[in-house]
Amino acid sequence: MALFLFVVLGGAAGTAARYLLGVSVQAAFGPTFPMGTLSVNLIGSFFVSMFMVLGADKGLISTPTRVVLCTGVMGGFTTYSSFNFETMRLAQAGSFGLALLNVGATVVGCLVAGALGLLTGRLMGGA
Repeated sequence: MALFLFVVLGGAAGTAARYLLGVSVQAAFGPTFPMGTLSVNLIGSFFVSMFMVLGADKGLISTPTRVVLCTGVMGGFTTYSSFNFETMRLAQAGSFGLALLNVGATVVGCLVAGALGLLTGRLMGGA
């Protein structure tokens, strides 16, 4: 039961961080392209990969801590549903190029961020 409560609290913290970062980034870049959501998804991909390597592969993060960080904090932080909605809105508005750019930047960017997270986790954990 304690782990569940920590996951819930982590999710709340991740959600708050997502909101603050997403709004700040979007304000800096303007409303044309969903940069706030893209930045959150890239950062989330990096940290989930890094935490999984450090926890599951290297044993440097305990299983309960990894669950709180990945399922709770990063689960609240990452934004696939927002990505999906914003992409659909771009397409509905006739901005097919921006919709495709959002899909490409998110998929490729998150794969790259995830790979960098894996590498970082391995380096932090002693290769």
